[in-house]
Amino acid sequence: MFSLHRARGSVLVIFLLLHSATSFYLPGLAPVSFCEPGQAGKENEVPDCKSTIEIFVNRLDSVESVLPYEYTAFDFCAIDSEKRPSENLGQVLFGERIEPSPYKFEFKKKVDCKPVCTKSYNTNKPEDKAHLDFLKKGMLLNYQHHWIVDNMPVTWCYDVEDGQKFCNPGFPIGCYVTEAGRPKDACVVNSDFKDKDTFYVFNHVDITIHYHVVENEAAGARLVAAKMEPKSYKHTKVEAPDCAGGPMYLNNKLSGELKIGYTYSVQFVEDKHIRWASRWDYILESMPHTNIQWFSIMNSLVIVLFLSGMVAMIMLRTLHKDIARYNQMDSVEDAQEEFGWKLVHGDVFRPPRKGMLLSVFLGSGTQIFIMIFVTLFFACLGFLSPANRGALMTCAVVLWVLLGTPAGYVAARFYKSFGGEKWKTNVLLTCFLCPGVVFADFFVMNLILWGEGSSAAMPFGTLVAILALWFCISVPLTFIGAYFGFKKTGIEHPVRTNQIPRQIPEQSFYTRSLPGIVMGGILPFGCIFIQLFFILNSIWSHQMYYMFGFLFLVFIILVITCSEATILLCYFHLCAEDYHWQWRSFLTSGFTAVYFLVYAIHYFFSKLQITGLASTILYFGYTMIMALIFFLFTGTIGFFACFWFVTKIYSVVKVD
Repeated sequence: MFSLHRARGSVLVIFLLLHSATSFYLPGLAPVSFCEPGQAGKENEVPDCKSTIEIFVNRLDSVESVLPYEYTAFDFCAIDSEKRPSENLGQVLFGERIEPSPYKFEFKKKVDCKPVCTKSYNTNKPEDKAHLDFLKKGMLLNYQHHWIVDNMPVTWCYDVEDGQKFCNPGFPIGCYVTEAGRPKDACVVNSDFKDKDTFYVFNHVDITIHYHVVENEAAGARLVAAKMEPKSYKHTKVEAPDCAGGPMYLNNKLSGELKIGYTYSVQFVEDKHIRWASRWDYILESMPHTNIQWFSIMNSLVIVLFLSGMVAMIMLRTLHKDIARYNQMDSVEDAQEEFGWKLVHGDVFRPPRKGMLLSVFLGSGTQIFIMIFVTLFFACLGFLSPANRGALMTCAVVLWVLLGTPAGYVAARFYKSFGGEKWKTNVLLTCFLCPGVVFADFFVMNLILWGEGSSAAMPFGTLVAILALWFCISVPLTFIGAYFGFKKTGIEHPVRTNQIPRQIPEQSFYTRSLPGIVMGGILPFGCIFIQLFFILNSIWSHQMYYMFGFLFLVFIILVITCSEATILLCYFHLCAEDYHWQWRSFLTSGFTAVYFLVYAIHYFFSKLQITGLASTILYFGYTMIMALIFFLFTGTIGFFACFWFVTKIYSVVKVD
């Protein structure tokens, strides 16, 4: 178990992994060099460099809605001629839709108020009115742009409390002043935004590109930051904009014709202090989470040390004395005086009820456990950093598909040890029960996204591809694992099982199953709930999550806590002569998922501003998927810990 020195050492190791994951790029993310127009490709100057900087646009999202939309859905300036960049599976699942934009400029060439396009609307035309209404809805729900330059987010940096600066990897499309005259969201940044019941469109951006000149190398310059400031101008002449005058507003009572001119300005600043390898740091450092994370880790370690002390006391003192006393019993009269957990040695390995379902859950849980462990390990090494878009989800899905063999093997092995003979039903349930429930939920959520026209709706081709991965790779691998699991001899137990089940005495309130299960999930949840807050923030509040080192450490702490809490309760129940430990051990740790679900409901009502029926259904639909995965993951940890514990203590006791 963890000692304090080991815990500190683990924290240090994970911190170093975390630091490395955010301070260097791994192969596959090579830097791009930029040079001034006319220098690209010249001999003895700067070979292999670009002079044109392109801005790519991603889907727009909001903290007040779960529905993301493509850039073109809001009728912004767009180009149709260029090919869209290819997206990986993770990006498609997260609803990312990256496409080229008309915002292009030359390196180190200053641009002032350059027009991009002009959008004309006539409220008397239904199509134009629908575009304007959708734009107003986007501003009302505070939808945010997400622009990308050289695989980096274009950030909007502004001051927050205590003189700190926060850099947001997105910026709003506009804002709204209510009928009562109260400015919402970004309208607070400008005192000119004061007209009641009015929308203000951010139709101009001031872009500042920071670059670093590479010394001792003929490689040109590399971009290290891209910052912008959104502004609103009602240009005096839309055809020849001057970026002067009052803000561009849309009144709810507006009728007739309206023109919105979109413009941008660009300036370049040389930065000698920021290196290309650490160019994400200014975004990540503006998120003041580190101190809270360390508090979370120390809180979790205290719980682990407490549980470790309890388990060590049981193992070294109580169990040691019990085992020594039982092994010294030579006469029949002494044997008749057995008490506590030794009394149930003939029933402790009796097959549980619903052994088929338990074995299927164990197989799926093993698959999820290995998937999470490997994914977090790669994330700690920096392979799945925010710069590698969609890599985290892609890695998780591919691993889940390839880990069908361990799932089939574990399910078959335990089903056989439970005395089951319907191996075909077992392997089919392992293949389709838990994945089928997740897919059915996901498909219903996807139908809602399709109906709402959201960019997060998975294309039909991707849906077919996921089904092909499931049926053509995961299912055959599960059958292979099940074949080897059934072929192997059953698990040998250290004691024989009696033919006649022993009657379980009446239990006190605290040794009954339900109170133990409810209490068992409290400590594991206490270890993770702070980290859970940041994970939910990254999913629903669209904040960047990058602290995989902390997450990996919390993962290890969660495994230890689930194991120790389950072992403690298992020992207490065995001492009370209740030998039904299999399902109880699974549900004791698995009940952590119920606390997760309760916390997610609390998070929805207390932290989020989500409105609308579709967004609410989507939130709880996806939360149910996460809760099911977490239930199988934690339940499997509890079962294996208890299985090891029971096998261990009964293998060292002499049984006549």
